[in-house]
Amino acid sequence: MNAHPEAPSRTIELVEVTHLDLRYEGCRLKSPRAEERLLGSMAHAGILEPLQGVRAAGVGILLNGFKRLRCARKLHLATVPFVALGTDETAGIVGLLRAANEHALSLLEQARFLDELKGGGGLSIAEIAQQVGRSKAWVSLRLGVLAELSSVVRAALFDGTFPIYSYLYTLRPFRRLNGAAAVDEFVAALRGKNLSARQIEQLAHGFFRGPQSLREQIRQGHLSLPLQQLKELPVDPDGCSEFERMFVSDLEQAQKVLVRLMAKSTDRSRLSSRPFRAQGHLLCAGLLSRLPAFTQTLRQLHDHCGQT
Repeated sequence: MNAHPEAPSRTIELVEVTHLDLRYEGCRLKSPRAEERLLGSMAHAGILEPLQGVRAAGVGILLNGFKRLRCARKLHLATVPFVALGTDETAGIVGLLRAANEHALSLLEQARFLDELKGGGGLSIAEIAQQVGRSKAWVSLRLGVLAELSSVVRAALFDGTFPIYSYLYTLRPFRRLNGAAAVDEFVAALRGKNLSARQIEQLAHGFFRGPQSLREQIRQGHLSLPLQQLKELPVDPDGCSEFERMFVSDLEQAQKVLVRLMAKSTDRSRLSSRPFRAQGHLLCAGLLSRLPAFTQTLRQLHDHCGQT
């Protein structure tokens, strides 16, 4: 790859489906449901937006539009509209990352393309940040998230059999606490089950915090009973006083806030303004000063509730 991007060409051309180079297909997330909807739309109205890539040595290298291409194949289309973003791969990837909001690249897709610039393009983090118009922290965060993915999790996320949202906001906090191997087991058990984000969240709490029997059912892929058990946990159980019901609600909120704080705190490039840092410093100091007493109280409550 050439590290000096050229001005992109915006001429739309028709290219044969079989002549497109798909070397970057693995950098894009698959979504069977979205692709099914797109197939219906294309069958009715055709391809509304051209595919995007680069022209290198006379070959069209595809960067954006893999769903449209797969749908075109299913519809037996011989040609597709194509726009070249440049004449070298680095220029095309940089252009795509700069327009990430427009083309809705997910965090992991951004990470894969950044990794291509770092590995294939031979660019440093500082050079990448300068070219894509982002901070070094922005680049490092995404490369770090990608680097922590095991082969099991990476395959499940990129082939669309496990939702990326559920991994980033539900499983990553558990990964820090329970380790990568436990997360691999959980993802392998739920992969391709077409569960909602809410169901995955419920099962995750059952798997990582519940009894061994519940964990074993999930591990074996027997999900109906665990989901039913978790669903039937009463929000307002008979026999609880008003004080107890309010306390249960407080515990649920505390658990959600803790998970949310751990997930959001990793993106420090978005937490860098002076007013935020001043307030955040004071609040963190207050929380840290109360943490030992809070932990002790929580352990005592856990032991108390576990007595039967």
